[in-house]
Amino acid sequence: MNSQFLNSNLALQNLAETGVFEGYASVFHDIDNVKDRVAPNAFSVSLQKHKKTGRMPPLLWQHDIKEPIGVFREIREDKKGLFVKGELFVDDIARAKQAYRLMAENALTGLSIGFKTIDSEIDPVSGVRTLMQLDLLEISIVTFPALDSARISAVKTALSNGRLPEIREFEAYLRDAGFSRKQAKSIIACGYRSIIAPRDAMADDNSMSDVALLSNLAKRLRELTI
Repeated sequence: MNSQFLNSNLALQNLAETGVFEGYASVFHDIDNVKDRVAPNAFSVSLQKHKKTGRMPPLLWQHDIKEPIGVFREIREDKKGLFVKGELFVDDIARAKQAYRLMAENALTGLSIGFKTIDSEIDPVSGVRTLMQLDLLEISIVTFPALDSARISAVKTALSNGRLPEIREFEAYLRDAGFSRKQAKSIIACGYRSIIAPRDAMADDNSMSDVALLSNLAKRLRELTI
C-alpha cells in the first residue's frame, strides 16, 4: 500500500511564541476535493499502536520525512474528528520558525495527514470513498489544503500569556466557534472593542479577570461546535 494524504484547512486565531497549537487534523464525514471522507474511529487502531510504542506520529514540513519541525503532545479522536495538539520548535529549528511566521501571517494554512488505507468503501453512485480504517503515518503543515472544515481551534498565545487578544484574534475565536463574519464583527462592536481599547496602552488591575472571562467564553463557544 502506498502512502496517501488527506488535507485540512487551518483557521489560525492566535499564535503563541512557544509554537504550541491545537485543533483538528481531520473532520469526520466531510468530503475533500478528491471525494474522500473519514469515518468515525478510523484512526482508533493506529492510535492504539502509537500509544503502545510510546511514540507519536511525526510533525513534518510539507510531508518531507527529512524535515520534522516539532512534536505532537496529544492526538486523539472525539465526536468531531482527529484532535491534535502540537508544538513547533521555533527556537531550535529554522524551518519551524519559518512555519510559525507564515502561520502567524495566515500565509500558511494547510494541515495534511499522511496515511495508509487499511479498509475503505466506495459509493458506486456518488463515487465518494469512505475511509473506514487508516494507519496514521504523519501529520504535516502544508501550503495547499484540500479539506476546508478541519480547523485549528486554539493556538496558545495571548490568553495564556496574561493579555487580552487583539480584535482580529478574538474575531477568529468567534468564527471558529461557528459565528458568521457579520455576527463576529457585531459581537466585537457591541462589547469587546470597548473592553480591549483601554488595555492597548496600559493594563489595569482587572485585566487578568477579563482574560479569564474571555478565555472561558472562547472555550465554551468552541465546545458548542464539537
